[in-house]
Amino acid sequence: MGEDESPQGALEARQDPILDSSGRVLALDVGERRVGVAVSDPSGTLATPHSVIQRRSKAKDFEAVGRLVAELDIQRVVVGLPLTLDGEVGPQARRVTRYAQALAETLDVPLEYHDERYSTVTADDLLIQSGRKRRVPIDAAAAAVILQDYLESQRAGSN
Repeated sequence: MGEDESPQGALEARQDPILDSSGRVLALDVGERRVGVAVSDPSGTLATPHSVIQRRSKAKDFEAVGRLVAELDIQRVVVGLPLTLDGEVGPQARRVTRYAQALAETLDVPLEYHDERYSTVTADDLLIQSGRKRRVPIDAAAAAVILQDYLESQRAGSN
């Protein structure tokens, strides 16, 4: 991976505000066994947990994501980047970046990264507080936390 292709560089390079804020955004929380999926409303304001993709192979994973992009009229895909607690790119972030780069080659929409530190812990806390712990898969809830943070950071950047 060249210096300008690093996950951290990709994260920093993609912090520009969305020029056209209309359209749904899909977020992915990529794990070893599952991919949590969340989707925004058409205005790009509210993130909602959507589903969980059980990982089988990259081809099947990418096909499932592509199907969601088409069915939900997605305009942008955001992948949670699992930086270390001190903000560094570790082995997991490198794995997710390789996966996301391969996914991006199969999509007709832009793909961006967003820092996902604490997303699972935050999602777990929110599910407990709401009483929905058993009804919403944690992976999808974590993707919704990533997406909501992304949407809010984009709005803050455009003000």
